[in-house]
Amino acid sequence: MSFGFVGVQFGWTLQMANTSAIYEYLGANPEDIPILWLAAPISGLIAQPIIGYCSDRTWTKFGRRHPYILAGALLSSIALILMPNASSLWMAAGTLWILDTSINLTTEPFRAFVADNLDNEQDLTRGFTMQSFFIGCGAVLASLCPWVLSHLLDDTTGTGTVPPSVTFSYYIGAAVFFSAVLFTVLNTKEHPPRPRPKAEEQTPMVEEIGITIREIPATMRELAVVQFFTWLGMFCIFLYLPPAIAHQVFGATSEQSPLYTKGIEWGGICIGIYNFSCFLTSLVLPRLAQFTSRKFTYGFCLFCGGSSLISLYWVRDPYLIFLPMLTFGIAWAGVLSMPYSILGDSLPPRKMGIYMGLFNACIVIPQIIAALGLGWVMETFLHQEHLLVVVLGGFSFLIASVCVVGVHDPASAELPESEAELS
Repeated sequence: MSFGFVGVQFGWTLQMANTSAIYEYLGANPEDIPILWLAAPISGLIAQPIIGYCSDRTWTKFGRRHPYILAGALLSSIALILMPNASSLWMAAGTLWILDTSINLTTEPFRAFVADNLDNEQDLTRGFTMQSFFIGCGAVLASLCPWVLSHLLDDTTGTGTVPPSVTFSYYIGAAVFFSAVLFTVLNTKEHPPRPRPKAEEQTPMVEEIGITIREIPATMRELAVVQFFTWLGMFCIFLYLPPAIAHQVFGATSEQSPLYTKGIEWGGICIGIYNFSCFLTSLVLPRLAQFTSRKFTYGFCLFCGGSSLISLYWVRDPYLIFLPMLTFGIAWAGVLSMPYSILGDSLPPRKMGIYMGLFNACIVIPQIIAALGLGWVMETFLHQEHLLVVVLGGFSFLIASVCVVGVHDPASAELPESEAELS
């Protein structure tokens, strides 16, 4: 059921590790990077609630979520082939819009599909941590791919040219994305949705989304605060971790310098390291949550992430970066599993898709804020230093870990009675 996430995360990780570098190869300045990433959160904000609404109401001979998952995989694979071949900044930014919308078309029904088939606390925790396990697998493979190919190919490039190792990594990513998702679709079954009230079936989409927003359970509202600060921090990683390593650790002064290419490749290895740590951590998170609580496990993971990112400020040896990356992987495993495990217990099954889509707004709104304002912050206060943005993300993770205290877990006795009836 979760194997398809190997492919989904292969695509996401190639995007995370290389998009900022592709923009800089094509001539973007550091302060331009956030606004060029704006496609990612906006496409998620618009697409996921709509896709969730539609998939909740779909039933075909191919299933309920499967048609959306497979269509998104096909479109994502096409976009992955196009992305490294963009010849200008506007083409790269436009392709990112297509890629992100397509990945969202796969991801939202995929998460709802997992929740559809798991109906108790332990199964939800296991299911979403298994999802983290396969996400870690896909991310490690994607992170190492450009580094491996650079040793097999002639990686010399001219000004404004993406290295062949990155280009061929995207081609491989397209094949892995589609084939992994196809494997899940062909080897899993879906259960017909429960009959919906007739009045609800006739409710227009915009009105239904509005009603759903007004009925959001308390747990989801509390998790939204945690998600806001978590994904503000994650967006700093997506935007600037590989360029920060290239400039601040490897000492690259130009995007055409061989040191820059080596630094970006090393950044990909670092992303692979924290995803490998995520891969291993996901095996023990269910046990830790069982012996402590999901809230404690979630807060601990976020604290590890914040401490790791802040510690990068003092690291200048490329190999020493691996230590904070290993501990950041603990945070990443928690981010990918714990909020969905807690949330899954608090949502009505007939609206699982639309609620998962709305929950994604808690991820993309902080990214939109960062995309609109982080360039100005970087230029005005951070002296265009990529590494300082990553450290800022670390402090955002620490705030998120404190906010976990205010979350009511449906599996605990502190859940309000009204919400228990809703779930």
